[in-house]
Amino acid sequence: MITFKLAFRNILGAGLRTWLNVIALSFSFVAIIFLQSMYNGMNEQVERATIDAFYGGGQFWQKAYDPFDPLTLTDAHAPIPAELQMLVKNNEAVPILICQATIYPEGRFRTILLKGIDTNQSALSIPSFLLKRDQGMIPALIGSRMAKSIELHKGDEITVQWRDVHGTFDAREVKIVEVMKTTVQEIDNEQIWIPLDRLQSLTTMPGQATIVVLKRNVQAPQQIAGWEFRNLDYLLHDIHALLKTKTISGSVLYVILLFLAMLAIFDTQVLSIFRRKKEMGTLMALGMTRTKIITLFTLEGAFHGVLAAIVAAAYGIPLFSYAARTGMTLPGALDNAGFALGEKLFPTYSAGLIIGTTLLVLVVTTIVSFLPTRKIANLKPTDALRGRFS
Repeated sequence: MITFKLAFRNILGAGLRTWLNVIALSFSFVAIIFLQSMYNGMNEQVERATIDAFYGGGQFWQKAYDPFDPLTLTDAHAPIPAELQMLVKNNEAVPILICQATIYPEGRFRTILLKGIDTNQSALSIPSFLLKRDQGMIPALIGSRMAKSIELHKGDEITVQWRDVHGTFDAREVKIVEVMKTTVQEIDNEQIWIPLDRLQSLTTMPGQATIVVLKRNVQAPQQIAGWEFRNLDYLLHDIHALLKTKTISGSVLYVILLFLAMLAIFDTQVLSIFRRKKEMGTLMALGMTRTKIITLFTLEGAFHGVLAAIVAAAYGIPLFSYAARTGMTLPGALDNAGFALGEKLFPTYSAGLIIGTTLLVLVVTTIVSFLPTRKIANLKPTDALRGRFS
């Protein structure tokens, strides 16, 4: 206890040098926690929006379906399996039929995906109920990115061409009944949504679908002949991999900040040991062992981390609270970055993040404080009283 009191008194007695180190180290505390909370918030925000809009509780894919190969769409359809029909009837699963199509905006042509979805479904956040607005034409729903890229607005009409199951080309006019604003590009980019029954009729694929999306927390058979189940781990793999890459790249900044703060503490410890040789000799002459002296100087360095945590909490907690309430406005350029992010990003804090960061900084600070003290191990009291090391 005496060693603790003496170490704390010595570090406060160092004055400005101590507080400069503490403030620099507190910046590392706040920066690491804040940046990591932003990555956590990004992960939760993207995952939640994508699951609610399209992934649900997992998807059954028709065995020929490959989302990265549009040529498979010709054969990627089959009758909805009996094992899933009851779930569809109870609104616990959503069948979606996908086919390749071409639109002709303002005399140009553009390849898109034409998707049919049940207008009565509520398992996904897609506002498919808007497709009930049948005014004699095929009602269509598009996303805001799609509308912006081809300059379409609510109420506009556009020609859509597709091929039915027999390979025969057909074309109709569809009317945009709504432009949905969504952050999820999987339901927006290069695609038009129409009622499922209308698309099944137009393509002569009655009762068929390409994928069946389960509602969250709904149990279904994992093995269905002709269909492959894709769970959320599989569907979110690319998103998690991309966010993991972002997190690793952000760790470089953490290391730099921590290294600069530790360098300042290391230099302070070296200078302190060099200037206080006579003090160490006096303490040894009074009966303090080398181990206790090493402990004293190590504690002085470690107290930098303790004080830094207190200072960081003083200005970090209000900053974190404000960011959690208001979020951070994102630049418009990120809209096409591949993440389902809205206009604002809200950080997510956790006890594990805060406690883990605090322990990491305290442990590293203690180790850095101990390293210069190793020279004291071979120090002789007579040499220390003369002001020199042997």
